[in-house]
Amino acid sequence: MSAKRKLILLFKFCFFPFLFLLPGTVHANFDFNANCLKAYQLIFELKINAAKQLIAAEKNAHPKNSIVPLLENYADYFYLITVESKQDFDRLKEEKSRRLSQIDDDDAQSPYYLYAQAEINLQWALLRSRYGEYFTAAREIKKANGQLQDNAKKFPGFHLNGKGLGLINVFLGNLPDGVLKSTLSTFGVKGDVQKGLSMLDKLAQNLPKSAFEPFYEEVVFYYVYVLSDVIHSPDAYAKTMKYTARISDNSLLKAYLQAYVCARNGHNDEAISILGKRPSGEGYQAFPYLELLMGTAKLNKLDYSGATNFKRFLQLNKGVNYIKDANLHLSWVALLNGDTGAYRAYNNKVRSAGYTYGEKDKQAMNEVAAPAPDPGLLKSRLLFDGGYYTKALDMLSGENADSYKSIKDKVEYYYRMGRIYDALDKDDNALQYYQNAVTSGRNLKYYYAATSALNMGRIYAKKRNDAKAKAWFNQAINMKNHEYENSIEAQAKDGLKKLSN
Repeated sequence: MSAKRKLILLFKFCFFPFLFLLPGTVHANFDFNANCLKAYQLIFELKINAAKQLIAAEKNAHPKNSIVPLLENYADYFYLITVESKQDFDRLKEEKSRRLSQIDDDDAQSPYYLYAQAEINLQWALLRSRYGEYFTAAREIKKANGQLQDNAKKFPGFHLNGKGLGLINVFLGNLPDGVLKSTLSTFGVKGDVQKGLSMLDKLAQNLPKSAFEPFYEEVVFYYVYVLSDVIHSPDAYAKTMKYTARISDNSLLKAYLQAYVCARNGHNDEAISILGKRPSGEGYQAFPYLELLMGTAKLNKLDYSGATNFKRFLQLNKGVNYIKDANLHLSWVALLNGDTGAYRAYNNKVRSAGYTYGEKDKQAMNEVAAPAPDPGLLKSRLLFDGGYYTKALDMLSGENADSYKSIKDKVEYYYRMGRIYDALDKDDNALQYYQNAVTSGRNLKYYYAATSALNMGRIYAKKRNDAKAKAWFNQAINMKNHEYENSIEAQAKDGLKKLSN
């Protein structure tokens, strides 16, 4: 018997004892059989078309199998987050009620009954939040949270409940002030970041040792997301590389997760290498964002050939996100090449093309509304983002605040120097530059002062100086009307929570 066949048998008879067929029954209505399992695995390799073919075959063979609508939703979810198409989102969201209706008519005594409904609600909530449909997203999160909690009480051994509950707890526990948070508060839904992280970490560690192993990649996908994008954990890189190591190299999702986290956490060359070796072919879902990611990684080492990747992204992209961000990066390449005409043209494209659903595109609009960046400061910024801290410092050697004419550039200089020394673990130097950034820039609309205050709070927290840490976190919170206000405030509030624990 093959190892794969053994896994399937273990999966069915250990994990799903309720699947045993009884005399006179036709088939189980929540049957995660070999065909469904293969489709699920293909979705997480981003071979979505092949997965859809298997799902369609299963639907034809077993039309009442309520795992089918769940898998259909998975396929749509990963399709939509790769293509970023608002038009497709508006079309496919109409399928949600039909899928929930089929599941709702099925066996309420199955652990999949509430779980599948919760998964569909949660996936659409995450998608809606990308397009500003916050009220509906809040209702779906509330619904999913209640369904998973009820399911955990009914089936405490069904460990997959922890995946959605862990994600919800982290997401809601770190949610910045805004429409979504206020709506959820009205509904009485709150989160707990540490509880959620603990649930996800426990699943990531234990699933490979259990009959729930086929769901490992999904748990890792959500865990990496919250570590990197929600709580900005310093452990994001180490944990991502640890937990993705056992995922097949045939998975395009693995390449994306690793490259994304490497690029965001100072492992830029590794990100470029992973993206260069990523699996490709007609079987994989189109994923234009990876071209944007490659272009950004190249530019972060001042490799201006990244412009080719930005242009390829704009050619391949059929969605609404990152269009302004890509044009902003092209404007920077032009500026650093001394082509002021192309710089102005790309800035105009930032203003006229694309949408502002996402933070990156909103920030691109802020960038082009500000004076042109100083080339030296911009190069230092890019090198820092790539993790080239010594080179970033060298780029500003011999400069001081008086080297710059505008107050924006003076404050940015203080901020950049503070960030670099912070990354090099030279805390005293970092604190001095951050202090100067706060003093000089607290009344400006740019993020430099508020982020400096946030980072000062973190340094003092690391030094176990809770009083000063608290004071600087509160300063970050109290600064208003600046870029990234919600995100900075949420991170500062999380810092305060950690001090009190």
